[in-house]
Amino acid sequence: MRRRTVVVIGAGPSGLALTIELGSRGIDCLLVERNDRVGYAPRAKTTNVRTRTHLRRWGIADRLAAVSPFGIDYPSTVAFVTRLGGFGLAKIEDASNCHPRRNELYPEHGQWVPQYKLEQVMRDRAEELASVDLRFSTEFVGVEQNADGAEIVLRDRVSGETETIACDYVVGADGARSALREAIGARMEGKYGLSRNYNIVFRAPGLADAHRHGPATMYWQVNPAAPSLTGPMDKNDVWFFMPTRLAEGFTITLENAGDLIRDAIGIETPLEVLSVDEWVASSLIADKYRDGRIFLIGDACHLHPPFGGYGMNMGVADGVDLGWKLAARIQGWGAGPLLDSYETERRTIHQEVIAEAAANHAVLSNEFWAEGLEDDSPPGAAMRADVGERIVAIKRREFHTLKTVLGGCYENSPVIAGEERGTATDPDDRRYVPTSTPGCLAPHVWRADGRSLYDLFGLGFSLLVRFNASGDQIRRATAAAAKRGIPLSVVYLTEADAADRYPSALTLVRPDQHVAWRGSHWGDDVLDLVTGKAAGTQGVEAGSPGPVELVGDAT
Repeated sequence: MRRRTVVVIGAGPSGLALTIELGSRGIDCLLVERNDRVGYAPRAKTTNVRTRTHLRRWGIADRLAAVSPFGIDYPSTVAFVTRLGGFGLAKIEDASNCHPRRNELYPEHGQWVPQYKLEQVMRDRAEELASVDLRFSTEFVGVEQNADGAEIVLRDRVSGETETIACDYVVGADGARSALREAIGARMEGKYGLSRNYNIVFRAPGLADAHRHGPATMYWQVNPAAPSLTGPMDKNDVWFFMPTRLAEGFTITLENAGDLIRDAIGIETPLEVLSVDEWVASSLIADKYRDGRIFLIGDACHLHPPFGGYGMNMGVADGVDLGWKLAARIQGWGAGPLLDSYETERRTIHQEVIAEAAANHAVLSNEFWAEGLEDDSPPGAAMRADVGERIVAIKRREFHTLKTVLGGCYENSPVIAGEERGTATDPDDRRYVPTSTPGCLAPHVWRADGRSLYDLFGLGFSLLVRFNASGDQIRRATAAAAKRGIPLSVVYLTEADAADRYPSALTLVRPDQHVAWRGSHWGDDVLDLVTGKAAGTQGVEAGSPGPVELVGDAT
């Protein structure tokens, strides 16, 4: 029986992210997918700034930009209209921070791109990694754990043959109907069935030029016929359509979808319905993310409405968090509590995002309809102006999401040297304010030479050193890392780099770019805490070499 180190079930964005994190560190990984390829899901279209920053770490952000159907300069505008062929109501610009201009808060802008294109870019990167093996048309059958790891049974969907593989860890990235979740007895808790939804993909030649609202990534249509969302999805006149209210018992099919779309957009145009995908919006979270050596990530452990563009991006972040921690454990410099922290950290973020997405879902386009809104008259125009103001006031936070995307903080993690934040954040204040408080995302900096500070971080921990830090403290930190076999990069900050972003002489940043500790005096127990060894678990042998890299200007 062949043994693998990690087996990942499901090659969606979360499974691919985990696999890339492991493969980038040379960890043997088998990724299996029941379909014959990646990229069947057409739902998600927003790759946010955080996910694209991870792609930058993996060296593939430019690849994703290159496959953008309309170019990265295409306006990421959300337009609210009565119908595509009707009156305009409001516009929200730069949704999800997709404008390609340089921003001090992050190194990579968001991108409007179909999920299947993102998955293909990630798959290509995974296949380049020598320690990664991808296997398609392969489904999970069962798993049993033992003292040495787990034995997982897989079935080839083409030949029907089954195979049992021994491994150290199994990760379920197999989506909302996760078989791995069922295998470990985890239950989804929360609210199921917030709404019944359809995602319809259609081709409509010339539709982009058949209305007067200008280019946008999404058009919210406010009318009594079919309140809905629609917008361009891909080249060759491919669009998406999602009704936000349906009559009780009404079922959309390939045959009747075209008439529904024409009623909604108010434009008589030839169109071809390519697919009709029914789904249910829910707010659910698993009661556990782990059983022994089996973990759940992505939709397998949390589900929420898609409003705000969080779902797919949250799955990628799950894969990153668990990926580096599994690698640390496998390589010997991380201890058991580091793996325990995966659920602790991610559950807090999932709960915050589920609440945000559910609030967005509570106010859809049908909520703004009122009789007379489509009247071509002065009273109709006045009504549209009032409704437009209300739309912007209520829906702006759904598309200006930087605080949610970058502001999540692992303050209560057992592997973070926590401290109280200076001031409590106002939930109604949607501004993202960077802070190097432990647990939070390390503040981004564009250096004087044009590089992103993040580009200097390594695969392991990074010690950010202010210009006034003690050389003795730096030597103690690097010696402690080398003794424990912990990969550590030392990054020197200039006074301009540090400014008010990094007030402490030393700031320790994790592989996922979250701050683990900060202070002016190094204690060797810092590394034991942030790698899970403070609880007394056995680590690597003393003297095991850990690579130490010096980056930046030490003068």
